[in-house]
Amino acid sequence: MNRVQKIERIRVDDLTSLQHLFGDLDRNLDWLEEDYGVRLGLRRDHLVLTGNPDAVDRIARRLRDFGRLAEVGKAPTLDDLRTAVELDFDGQDAKDVKETLEGRHTLIFDRKTVSPKGAGQQAYVRAIRESSLTFGIGPAGTGKTYLAVACAMDALLRKQVKRIVLARPAVEAGESLGFLPGDLYEKINPYLRPLYDALYDIIDMEKAQRLLQRGTIEVAPIAYMRGRTLNDSFVILDEAQNTTNDQMKMLLTRLGFHSKAVITGDITQIDLPRGKISGLIAAERVLGGLPGIEFVHLSDRDVVRHPLVRVIIEAYRLSEEEGRLS
Repeated sequence: MNRVQKIERIRVDDLTSLQHLFGDLDRNLDWLEEDYGVRLGLRRDHLVLTGNPDAVDRIARRLRDFGRLAEVGKAPTLDDLRTAVELDFDGQDAKDVKETLEGRHTLIFDRKTVSPKGAGQQAYVRAIRESSLTFGIGPAGTGKTYLAVACAMDALLRKQVKRIVLARPAVEAGESLGFLPGDLYEKINPYLRPLYDALYDIIDMEKAQRLLQRGTIEVAPIAYMRGRTLNDSFVILDEAQNTTNDQMKMLLTRLGFHSKAVITGDITQIDLPRGKISGLIAAERVLGGLPGIEFVHLSDRDVVRHPLVRVIIEAYRLSEEEGRLS
């Protein structure tokens, strides 16, 4: 039985200002065919879309929206188009798509601009900005840590907070801390490296070092948080899937006045001893649905690393579902 297909034609004259999106031989739009099964072709003076009626309607609508934006001086990128289409397919309303097109969640720093990619990252950044406590849960490469650090730096530079506290559990992922050379700090420091990497990528290393030396930015294992009250702070707990229930409760109850926290983690990569319940999983069961607390689940569609990372994540997920790894 043949599936119903729709053909939509868009005048090329209406898209002249968007030619930079298409690339040589329209290669930049190949992802539309791959992800949504919509074929695109140039027929004289029209761009022709063929495929599932719903997909054709949504994509044609977004292309026309971008054409109108370009006409009034905005220069949307291919990433903007992908994000807008994904938001549409993920059931986001017109307001969300409008915010995406206007770059409302873009973070601008001296050395670079950070823009959330895809519907999941857009929702994640929005939640961080609007909520006191946000949980970002998803696989590697989805920008959980990087976007959290970017939002923290943005809040610090806008004087919304007075300091940033970056914490991580020092849990052994198949290797033993005891056999590493050096003192306790030197043994723990490699676990905190991803937080430094994100920080140094967003702001100048010299400026970051000054903020670290003054204590305006603090990077520490979660154990160092015990007994403290964190006022006027932006707190990030990274790799939270490797916290115990007690550690998670301890960290969350450190929040003081005018503070915000972001908890990130990947529940498919838990390195706790067998039988220990992840504090991240427990937190969603206990806190899900409470006011002021947002849980944002990112997926392989939000991966912004090498394209193979998305393929690898999906392959492992299918293998686990089929029981081939047990």
